Amino acid sequence: MPAYLRVMIVEPRVESYIASLHPQADAVLAAMEALAERRSFPIIGRQAGTLLGMLARVMGARRVLEMGSGFGYSALWFARALPDEGRVVCTDLSRDNRDLAMGYFRTAGVEAKTEFLVGDALDLVRGQKGFFDIIFNDIDKEYYPESVDVAVPLLRPGGLFITDNALWNGKVADDNVNDATTESVRSFNRAIFSRPDLESVILPVRDGLAVCRRK
Repeated sequence: MPAYLRVMIVEPRVESYIASLHPQADAVLAAMEALAERRSFPIIGRQAGTLLGMLARVMGARRVLEMGSGFGYSALWFARALPDEGRVVCTDLSRDNRDLAMGYFRTAGVEAKTEFLVGDALDLVRGQKGFFDIIFNDIDKEYYPESVDVAVPLLRPGGLFITDNALWNGKVADDNVNDATTESVRSFNRAIFSRPDLESVILPVRDGLAVCRRK
C-alpha cells in the first residue's frame, strides 16, 4: 500500500476494500501519487480527494483557498470541480512545491483556475480579501488552533472550513499521548466544536477530515 495511505483510522481491511473500489487514477494524479510515494510526502489520497471535489460540486463552489498546498494534489481535485471561472488560491512555504504544482496544473488543463502564493500560509491568508466558498487547511499541526480565527472570517455564510489530519493517526483519542503536536490537534478540534458560528463534524476518512459549515 502506498505510504501516503498508510495512516488508517478505520479497520485496515475495510480501508483496503474501499481503496480497491476507486478507479485507476489518470496520468496526472498517478504521477503526483508516485511522487508522494517516492518522497514519503503526505497527501490527502484519492478517497479524501474525491470527497473534496464532491463537496465543491455539491455546493457550487467558485472560490477555494488552501492553507498549505504542498505540490498541489488537493488543489487539483478542487480545480477540476470548479467551473471555468472558478479559482483555487494555493499557499505553501516552498517555491519548489509551487513550481511542481503549476506544472501539474498545466498538464491537467486547470492552470487558469489556480493561483499559487509562496510564504507562510497564515500570513498569506490574513492578506486575502472577500469571501471563499471553501477553505482547506493542511498546515503544520502546531498552528492548527491559530488557523480557526484566521480562516472562519473569510468564509461566506454556508461556506466550508475543511481540515485534514483531525484524528492524527488516532493519537487524539489516546489519553497516554500528550506531545505538543497532538495537543495542538486536540485544541483545534475543541475550538471548532465550541464555536457558535460553526456546525462541525469529523469524518473518519483517511486521517480524519474535519468539515465545518459557517452558519
